[in-house]
Amino acid sequence: MALSPPQEREPIHTRTITCQGYRRTDRLWDVEGHLTDVKSYSFKNNDRGEITPGTPIHEMWLRITVDDHFTIIDAEASTVHGPFNVCGAINPAYKQLIGLRITSGFTRQVKERLGGVHGCTHLTELVGSVATAAFQTIFPILARLGEDEPPPQPKTKRPPPLLNTCHALASDGAIAEEHWPDYYTGSR
Repeated sequence: MALSPPQEREPIHTRTITCQGYRRTDRLWDVEGHLTDVKSYSFKNNDRGEITPGTPIHEMWLRITVDDHFTIIDAEASTVHGPFNVCGAINPAYKQLIGLRITSGFTRQVKERLGGVHGCTHLTELVGSVATAAFQTIFPILARLGEDEPPPQPKTKRPPPLLNTCHALASDGAIAEEHWPDYYTGSR
């Protein structure tokens, strides 16, 4: 176990997020996320009645279709279980992900479009997990095919999508200097 041994405790809540990435026959990529929240105890819910241990209070799905440039071509959300009957009504709003590019600033753009009352807290959280899974899905395959970096989009050469997405991939760091010297901003 990577964490220190815990104090004696009782399980109360489990959130599970699973993401899977797929290569489509049309050379696009599908990445699907599935989120569930379950409790270890029964409780009453005004819209659903009694919710028993292990029955999801939240169960949501999100699929994004992405091209090699990490641009979202399509998006679909589904709410199988929510605490309120109205929860699933927001699912069509996730089409607003179409056209966004998963790169620096992506999270801000998602929050602008789907934050607060414009989205579902849980589906919007799932967007981040699915976006991360998109990188894990796409980059290894492009590298295996000898395409470490997707070809530049027409009329512009953009920085690599991974650049500045975490401290290890900072534009002034050793990894950027080694892998993306044209975009390295540190001192040499």
